[in-house]
Amino acid sequence: MFYIDPHIHMVSRITDDYVRMSRAGCVAVSEPAFWAGFDRGSAEAFRDYFRQLTEFEPKRAAQFGIHHLCWLCINAKEAENVALSREVISIIPDFLDRPGVLGIGEIGLNKNTKNEATIFLEHVELAIRTDELILAHTPHLEDKLKGTRMILDMLKSDRRISPQRVLIDHVEEHTIQLALDAGFWVGMTLYPLTKCTPERAVDMVERYGRDRIMANSAGDWGHSNPMNMPDFIRALRTRGHDHATIRKLVYDNPLAFFSQAKQFNFNPNGDRRGKGLALSV
Repeated sequence: MFYIDPHIHMVSRITDDYVRMSRAGCVAVSEPAFWAGFDRGSAEAFRDYFRQLTEFEPKRAAQFGIHHLCWLCINAKEAENVALSREVISIIPDFLDRPGVLGIGEIGLNKNTKNEATIFLEHVELAIRTDELILAHTPHLEDKLKGTRMILDMLKSDRRISPQRVLIDHVEEHTIQLALDAGFWVGMTLYPLTKCTPERAVDMVERYGRDRIMANSAGDWGHSNPMNMPDFIRALRTRGHDHATIRKLVYDNPLAFFSQAKQFNFNPNGDRRGKGLALSV
C-alpha cells in the first residue's frame, strides 16, 4: 500500500531512511519547518534553511521516488525571541510561491508563554493574508492540554480562519476530541517513547473515526522512527481494518488536506522515480 507521511523532518534523516521509506510504499512526505537542534542566530540562517526545504530536499527525495512538500515558519522553540521571529516572518513570503510549499507551519506553542502566543498569532495573520494552510504544533507532555486549548481558542476567535484549512498536530487521547469538535484536522505523531504509539493511534481511530484524522512519524533529531507509518499500517491490519479504511487514513486524508494549498503539486499518477513509473493507488 502506498502512503504519505504528512509530518516528517527529513533534513535530520540520512539517505538510507529515504531508501527504506520508498521500499515500504512512501510516495510523498510533508516537512514542516522546525528547530535545528540549536537556536539560530539570524534571519539569514532561516533564509538558507528555507532554501534547503524548497530547493535541495525535494531533489534528494525525488531520487527515491518520494515527492517532497514543505511548510515555512520560525518554530515555537525559537519564538521566544520576538525580534528574530519578526525578521523571519518578514522573509517567508519570498518562498510561498515555490512549488510544493503547503503553508505556514509548524507554528504553535512550546512552553505556552506570552511571546510564543504573540508570534503564533503573527504567523496566523500571515497565513490569512496570503491564503495559506496552517499546521499547528501542540506542546509536549504536561503542557499539552493547556497549550492545545490556548491554540484552539486563538484560532476559533478569528472568524477569518476556516477550520478545514488548519491541522492541529501531535494530538493525544486527551486533546484529539477538542480539535475535532472544533472542526479542525488532526495529526497523531507516532514516536517510540513519547507522544503516541501506532497501537494507541489505532485506538483513537476506533473511537473517533476516520474523518479529518491522519498519522505521521515526525522523524526529527530525537528518538524517532521514520518507519512508524508502515508500523501504523500493520497495526491497523492486525486489528482487522480493511484496505479502504487504511488507505483513507494514510493516503486519502493527507491528500485531501494538502490539495487545498495553492502550491500543492503532487501528481499521484505521475513519474515518481524519473523512470516513467506510473503509480496506481
